[in-house]
Amino acid sequence: MAFILETSAFRDGDMIPARCTCEGVNVSPALTWRGAPPGVQSFVLIVDDPDAPRGTWTHWTLFNLPVTLDQLAEGWQPGGPGVSGRNDSGETGYSGPYPPRGHGLHRYYFRLYALDAASLPLHAGVARAELERALAGHVLGQAQVMGKYERK
Repeated sequence: MAFILETSAFRDGDMIPARCTCEGVNVSPALTWRGAPPGVQSFVLIVDDPDAPRGTWTHWTLFNLPVTLDQLAEGWQPGGPGVSGRNDSGETGYSGPYPPRGHGLHRYYFRLYALDAASLPLHAGVARAELERALAGHVLGQAQVMGKYERK
């Protein structure tokens, strides 16, 4: 069985609804997953926009998600499952799509990593680069869903 990440907010490759963006109420979409590889002990979520004008923009990192989870409800908040790192807006938690007006269509990748470690020895607010260093050698599998958004 394949490792699959899905959201009820949009289909893979479709437009992200405004409510999940900074033009709306800026809530994270509900996410569900299945088919995690054998041996998984925790999950990490990274959401980014590779089409940002200055290079890839990180919108959310969430780590130490328990292996018992197979979903995140819409509107994740601190105190929910997992620990949030710092996004490129300098905040912890989810920061929805908000590309520059007229910059065209941007792609937003929601990537879920299955790890062979029960937790990563990191603190809330950690930068993505440090999270990625901690992931090295622990990834058993990856699932993703991609949505698009454009401000006109």
